[in-house]
Amino acid sequence: MTQHPFLALTNSDREQMLATIGVETVDELFRHLPEEVRLGRALELEPALSEQEVFAHVAELAERNADASRELSFLGAGMYDHYVPAVVDAILQRGELLTAYTPYQPEMSQGVLQAIFEYQTAVCELTGMDVSNASGYDGTSVAADACYVAKHATGRERIVVTEATNPQVRQVVKTYAAGFGLEVVEVPHRDGGTDPGELERAAVDAAGVVFQQPNFFGCLEPAPDLVAAATEAGALPIAHVDLLSLGVLEAPGRYGAALALGEGQAAGNFPSFGGPHYGFLAARKEFIRRMPGRIVGETLDTAGERGYVLTLQTREQHIRREKATSNITTNQTLLALGGLVYLSWLGPQGLRELGETCLSLAAYAKQRLEERAGLEPVFARQTTFKEFAVRVGRNAREVVAAARERGVHPGYALGRDYEGMDDVLLVAVTERRTPDEIDRLADVLAEVAG
Repeated sequence: MTQHPFLALTNSDREQMLATIGVETVDELFRHLPEEVRLGRALELEPALSEQEVFAHVAELAERNADASRELSFLGAGMYDHYVPAVVDAILQRGELLTAYTPYQPEMSQGVLQAIFEYQTAVCELTGMDVSNASGYDGTSVAADACYVAKHATGRERIVVTEATNPQVRQVVKTYAAGFGLEVVEVPHRDGGTDPGELERAAVDAAGVVFQQPNFFGCLEPAPDLVAAATEAGALPIAHVDLLSLGVLEAPGRYGAALALGEGQAAGNFPSFGGPHYGFLAARKEFIRRMPGRIVGETLDTAGERGYVLTLQTREQHIRREKATSNITTNQTLLALGGLVYLSWLGPQGLRELGETCLSLAAYAKQRLEERAGLEPVFARQTTFKEFAVRVGRNAREVVAAARERGVHPGYALGRDYEGMDDVLLVAVTERRTPDEIDRLADVLAEVAG
């Protein structure tokens, strides 16, 4: 066996280890393995490549990926193509942030701790809540964690989830529920929205009610009424929200939600083929000791100087298992920091303008799809934010495939998750799309739709 040029192990090292074990060769070391499971020949590997050749090969493989910079995308359904300014990566690539570890030693981690504290503050300001954790893995896992918080807080063992909530969120809640000892009940949507009376009846004896605003179809739910219905039934109202909608929509804390959470990808992170991203979770102050993950707090040191520490950690490795509300031992600090940088760059006025732009472009897209392609919204009576559903006259997956051949990804086929919607396409329009691109979408759908 020859020495590998990129490994520190020398032939002398290998001989010394074999001698210590008491064998002469590597083959003798593995002599106990049956012949039928041994290869018996050298690996058929292609010749080694130089660094330059490897770079060219990897670049060729990368060219096979279709992303939003090469294919005009109207995909949404929880992952959105929003603009990420250069300042986000410029900050995230700083060594003290990019290589930072869990800030267990506050005296060594003040910068990271302050960044998390500022992130928590931004989330609280946007959601209208009292306290935020340091982020979670994604918008699905924090939803499941919130359901467990509701169980802890109420002692009840049923969770109600609206059918118009993201199907991936509903699936993860159901998966976690088996371990949490929770029963999950779904309330069907009615013409793209949730009926408060139906939700209240389902919420009797429930620990919490999870609803999405805007919902998975892009429609605005009667959120204050849903919160009132859940509260009347004694269940905790849990709002799954889009951070970037909160420049134009009311904060969940203002209409009485007990917890607010969601997927943070749209704020400061690229779609990245589905992850990694970060989930945010905020709550009223009475739930602070039940919040999953960790919370950074502000304090004074012995010299009276302001400092930051990990204040609360409701995880199994820190407290008794029966009192823990999370068994995830970390969070997405770097990506959540990207969200903080993005929101700081955008500012309150920028956030409002972003929301208004999404609203106006989506309205323009509805109009052009109807005028040029004859496609009408499925839930025409509902107000939508940046997404809307249209019937395309034939199987939506076939429409997606045909449109992609023309360089346009027209949206998400809702038949993947909802019965009776095989011919329905969910179209997302962010500030990244221009009127000309929307016109192109309309022209392509006019060609490929039924």
